[in-house]
Amino acid sequence: MTSSTPEPIKPPTIGCGWGKLVVSAAAVLLVAALCLTLALILTQIKGQEVEEQLLSTSAEDLLSPGGGKFPTIPANRSQQDSTGVARPATTPATETRCGGVLTDSEGFFSSPNHPGSYPPNTLCVWVIRTSPPHLIQIHVSSLNVEGPSPCLFDWLEVQEHLEHSAMVTRFCGAVAPPTVNTNSSTVLVTFRSDGSIAGNGFTAQYRALAPQHKSCSREEFMCDSGRCLLPVSVCDGHPNCQDHKDEANCSHKHSECGGQKIGSFGFLASPNHPGPYPHQQFCVWHISVDEGHVIMLRFKNFSLESQDVCEFDYVEVHDSDNIGAGRVLGRFCGATRPPDLTSSGQHMTVLFAADEGVADSGFNATYQSMSLQDRTCAPRQFACSTGECLHSQWLCDGWNDCPDGADEQDCANSTYPPFSSPCESIEVEMCLGLSYNLTSFPNVWLSIIDQREAATLLRQYRVLMELACYEPLRRLVCGMFLPQCSPRGGVLQPCRSVCSSAEQQCSQALDLFSFSWPFNCHLLPNTLDPKECSLP
Repeated sequence: MTSSTPEPIKPPTIGCGWGKLVVSAAAVLLVAALCLTLALILTQIKGQEVEEQLLSTSAEDLLSPGGGKFPTIPANRSQQDSTGVARPATTPATETRCGGVLTDSEGFFSSPNHPGSYPPNTLCVWVIRTSPPHLIQIHVSSLNVEGPSPCLFDWLEVQEHLEHSAMVTRFCGAVAPPTVNTNSSTVLVTFRSDGSIAGNGFTAQYRALAPQHKSCSREEFMCDSGRCLLPVSVCDGHPNCQDHKDEANCSHKHSECGGQKIGSFGFLASPNHPGPYPHQQFCVWHISVDEGHVIMLRFKNFSLESQDVCEFDYVEVHDSDNIGAGRVLGRFCGATRPPDLTSSGQHMTVLFAADEGVADSGFNATYQSMSLQDRTCAPRQFACSTGECLHSQWLCDGWNDCPDGADEQDCANSTYPPFSSPCESIEVEMCLGLSYNLTSFPNVWLSIIDQREAATLLRQYRVLMELACYEPLRRLVCGMFLPQCSPRGGVLQPCRSVCSSAEQQCSQALDLFSFSWPFNCHLLPNTLDPKECSLP
């Protein structure tokens, strides 16, 4: 990390913020889809075999030092690795004594060797029972299991046995999940590891509760008659509760930042700057200047949590009067000061988001109004008709950066070499038959080099074919992995209606597995103009 002035960051036509959000959101969607299918395939086939053995063996035999040996099922990656490509197993299956039948009113259980690393190739199953009408509550106090989502290799899974169905919830990664209040007096808890990377595992507590005594830990939020949410999921702009209680009464959370900014000059900063900003912030500033003027935003100090993808703490700048109404000028995190940003009109929206994790000193920035008539660009910059100044490296590069495409005109007589059409025909089988057949690579938002890599990644989405709402999900996912390319330059993100339609048809199925809809559809363009967004 250097202290020199950073090179200008080119704001993509549809906004890098959307693309980076997609990396996180698509991963969460894959968790839900895989839980829907893999949980039924893997757990209910292998798990039922193990459970049958458990239920036919007494608790005393299982838990006694010389009792029955708990079955261990090899769980390696010989079938598929994370890219869906077959490769041979390198570690033989290992037997590990773990699991059992737990019938006390409360107790503890943990992964083998905890707090040390858990063994490879292990399947542990605990059957937790209590007498009806009491229900089982499970609280995982620590979790360090190979991740991240979609938890394909190592996982901790809770399966509730209901009267006519089963509820499956799967966890991995390094963040302990919220308390699980089940609706069953019999719960199957499965811990599975493959033959490679291992973590410290988990430790958990269970207890039997009367239905009216469901509870959450002190820092958690309870809704939907017993569903617990982590603090980061409350007042985050995404309803996680069926009654939307987690997004009610949020003014206290946003009271220290955000608001309307009107005038020719102004200042904005993260809460408590230059001290560390508080956790769980969601601040939105709406900046407006006089008609015939544009807004230039300049960051003075900038230090947020460092991440490869700006997913947890970030600043996002929109070229419009609201989030999702126009293009995203950029999403920024880490310690590198963003470039000066200029709106195309008289409105700009600045968003600051922070999760419950690492906090830094934040940022401060100034904005000023600039008249389009008086505005001049630096010698090495190009002036759009809107007054926006573009760096010379953005000229004749095959992408329209000016709204009217002026930066891509008269390229034959330009000192900059003309760029051949960036569009190419779609060849990925899953995404054939869309409303368009041209895309563009590299996909800068998802860091995908070409269609071959996109096809490899999309192989994991074949499990979506088992869902009734597969078709709208396919159009949404393909619109992100292989966005529509326009021969005049640039690519188009899916319209908001594409995301909303998929959410309407799929959210109920995901709710059955305790997963809320992972996309923020409001960040997509709310229009059907084919020049602004695509309808795959």
